[in-house]
Amino acid sequence: MSNTPARLLSLLSLLQTPREWPGSELAGRLGVSLRTIRRDVDKLRDLGYPVHATMGAVGGYRLVAGKAMPPLLLDDEEAVAIAVGLRAHAAAGVEEASVRALAKLEQVLPARLRQRVGALGRATEPLLTWGQPTADPSRLAALATAITGRERLRFVYRRHDGTSGERQADPHKLVSAGRRWYLVAYDLDRADWRVFRADRIGEPHPTGVRFAPRDLPAPDAAAYVTASLTDFAPVYEAVATLHAPAERLAGRIGDLTPLGPDRCLLRGHSDTLEYLAWRLLSLGCEFEVHEPPELIAHLADLGGRALKGAGCG
Repeated sequence: MSNTPARLLSLLSLLQTPREWPGSELAGRLGVSLRTIRRDVDKLRDLGYPVHATMGAVGGYRLVAGKAMPPLLLDDEEAVAIAVGLRAHAAAGVEEASVRALAKLEQVLPARLRQRVGALGRATEPLLTWGQPTADPSRLAALATAITGRERLRFVYRRHDGTSGERQADPHKLVSAGRRWYLVAYDLDRADWRVFRADRIGEPHPTGVRFAPRDLPAPDAAAYVTASLTDFAPVYEAVATLHAPAERLAGRIGDLTPLGPDRCLLRGHSDTLEYLAWRLLSLGCEFEVHEPPELIAHLADLGGRALKGAGCG
């Protein structure tokens, strides 16, 4: 969990449970290192939260009972950013803490922000992903508001070749996939459904025109995005043996099939070799890649450059 505000809120939610949490358990719940947990605890203390630490084999962290809890002071964009992060993590291995933290956040938000965060939840569909999607929270909130209000949008869209043009579309859903967010919308200029990458959408403006919902030519928006990415983008299918229990890696990477107590078979995909390589290297276990050959060659190149950088080659 690399989004610091969302991680702090999840950590605070866990610590509010009346028990002592070993640092290793907190690190496992949040998918970070013990060093990151120690830094986050220090940040909570700086904010005024009385986090007590005990040393030793059975030591850990807990909030001191009977103390008044100060609020987390957030501006509008920080609050929406936390909601984006928590909604992504609710399907990425820290479901319990993320859902609790999101519920607490929405309870204390002012009405204007609660509406934006609520719109984001109603307007999005999750797609099983590797890692954490990144996006501009204010852009996502604007798109989500138009979706829930069924209001036509005008925006500037940057195409794959770098050229830009104005588009008018009836927005349907936001879908988080991989490291990106996608807008599924009916493109009025093309008179057809389209998938727009949210990071390429600029200057989204609601036109004030309401539209009637159309039938999407797919079971749901996530299925439509999956089909569109498969049809129009280069997708690399990875097959690898991971030397770690499947249950330890569940939710952190693609589909896993246990091969025994300490091994599992991975099948996953991405539109870039760089992302596949980074995800494999970040798992903290040994692995052998079987397919595709492009990924094997990319990892070999990375390894050679890493050895040179370390003065070993």
